[in-house]
Amino acid sequence: MKISFLLHNAYGIGGTITTTFNLAGALAERHDVEIVSVLRHREHPNLTPDPRVRLRALVDLRTEADHPLHRRPARIFPAAEYRHHQYSELTDQRIGEHLAGLGADVVIGTRPGLNVHIARQAPRHVVRVGQEHLTLDNHSPRLRTALRRAYRHLDVITTVTEADAAAYRRTMWLPGVHVEALPNSVPDPVLPPADGSAKVVVAAGRLVRVKRYDLLIEAFAQVAAAHPDWQLRIYGKGEEQPALRELIERLGLWNNVFLMGAATPMEAEWVKASIGAAASNFEPFGMTIVEAMRCGLPVVSTDCPYGPGEIIQDGTDGCLVPVGGRDALATALLRLVGDDELRCRMGAAARENAHRFAPAPVVTQAERIIDQALTARATGRHAASGASRTGSPLTGRIHAARDTAHAAAAGALRAIRKGRR
Repeated sequence: MKISFLLHNAYGIGGTITTTFNLAGALAERHDVEIVSVLRHREHPNLTPDPRVRLRALVDLRTEADHPLHRRPARIFPAAEYRHHQYSELTDQRIGEHLAGLGADVVIGTRPGLNVHIARQAPRHVVRVGQEHLTLDNHSPRLRTALRRAYRHLDVITTVTEADAAAYRRTMWLPGVHVEALPNSVPDPVLPPADGSAKVVVAAGRLVRVKRYDLLIEAFAQVAAAHPDWQLRIYGKGEEQPALRELIERLGLWNNVFLMGAATPMEAEWVKASIGAAASNFEPFGMTIVEAMRCGLPVVSTDCPYGPGEIIQDGTDGCLVPVGGRDALATALLRLVGDDELRCRMGAAARENAHRFAPAPVVTQAERIIDQALTARATGRHAASGASRTGSPLTGRIHAARDTAHAAAAGALRAIRKGRR
């Protein structure tokens, strides 16, 4: 089977790039796979794709940034999409030409604007899959309207959480489109797992406001007061770095909290720690949570919409605390810091439970979804749109309850964001 991914910019750094490379590499074990990057801005990608996966670009910004068509705004890529300012009549033209000549059996888009291109321009004989790496609640009403019109021409929509899949089924009205949660995968670790003895907590990700590293640092101040030999290491880069450095200085935590910069890959840093941490207000999935757990770390995280609650089993392989709960975050960290046996037991459970995000089970699910869509296309029948077959009835009831709570939380978060603009 020939599978083609359409990616915004494979030469950058980000969660969608990482997960696309991971899935493409796993699929390349048995299929002919390519990644087509709309944009390219450097000679070599930051991340290394599997050598079996072909990589090519449609617009090379090193030589075509001043192309006359690239100065005109895109007409097909939706104006309400976050990346619209980076698209143009030139990208419209190149994407259209690429899709018109597509020789693949399946084409997979990796962000809303590219999914719209696929829905409108991919040949009818090709199975059209739209991946959503954010969440429906994160899209503006204007963008949701544009997606509702275009997405009805897709065969499949995959989300990274069950909660978001439920939101699509509940509110988007896409008859005949199969909607299913397909989680991101994390490659199998190559290093021995953490043994729980290091007095280190690690967090990783972009240093942006929504990740709430300020909250994590304030919570860790309580840990450092009780256990001054413990450290918090934060990996990543972003706009919040100066403010976080100032906060560390103000709290006198220069011997306990360290901004480590970006690290790729992160596995070597996770295994040097004993606990993972995340304090986000909002998390479409939680890739770093899975990475930490696969390396044998229990993770303390806010139970934010949408991902952490579908990854962490509270009290078994980590701890979930309320969004914005600084003291609750500190209490959970202190519990694990102060109990070696509990920390090691939860770390072992984390490693075991996170195996469901390994490439093998995720690629098996992806192949099933694609096979169902191919069969439906061949027979002229629509694939049934329902919940993932990988979950138990109990999991379904838990997710249904969490959907309701997270929908309310996401609404409140949108109101807060609106008030800040």
